[in-house]
Amino acid sequence: MISTEAYKLLIEELKPTNTTLVAVSKTKPVEDISALYELGQRYFGENYVQELVDKEAILPKDIRWHFIGHLQSNKVKYIAPFVHLIHGVDSYKLLQEINKQAAKYNRTINCLLQVHIAQEETKFGFDEAELEQLFSSDFSSLTHINIVGMMGMASFSEDKEKVGSEFQHLKSLFNQYKTINTANCQLSIISMGMSGDYALAIHEGSTMVRIGSLLFGNR
Repeated sequence: MISTEAYKLLIEELKPTNTTLVAVSKTKPVEDISALYELGQRYFGENYVQELVDKEAILPKDIRWHFIGHLQSNKVKYIAPFVHLIHGVDSYKLLQEINKQAAKYNRTINCLLQVHIAQEETKFGFDEAELEQLFSSDFSSLTHINIVGMMGMASFSEDKEKVGSEFQHLKSLFNQYKTINTANCQLSIISMGMSGDYALAIHEGSTMVRIGSLLFGNR
């Protein structure tokens, strides 16, 4: 069951900073997504490929689907025909596969590079050395992808100073590489912040937040 009031308050809160809201609808029924859609929401985030494919087939075609989970290379082909933005690109190999599958549909797929900013080993993402290696390599042949920004997940912690410093770290890396402007790389999006820490993330420079439980209730 969605919270209409929470949605409207959140939209008002995000307006001054022009922050994009991605409603995280994983495991939630189509009816809940439809209810938010009726309120005007168009960006929805899913974590599981099969669930995303099933929902895309029956929901309105102007929804812009974001894949926000850990994406395995062998699953890219299922979402390549329609996905709007892939948040968790954590390897050059995955970029190559997204490019290959997008080419089959004559599409260009927008991608965010996932950066490992948390002090937890369970999180995926590029580290600083891997980012440097990627940006110093020539990926101009990947003509069906567009690297549009970075994504990061902070530590699951009540320590706001720690979380804030992790967000600052991502922002500094974004700033370091945002001057790159090639045919398939123009960095404009910083996706960081979820239901529990989105306000802090926006304060530290986030331009896109991924909100689930505030809108849909706890899973």
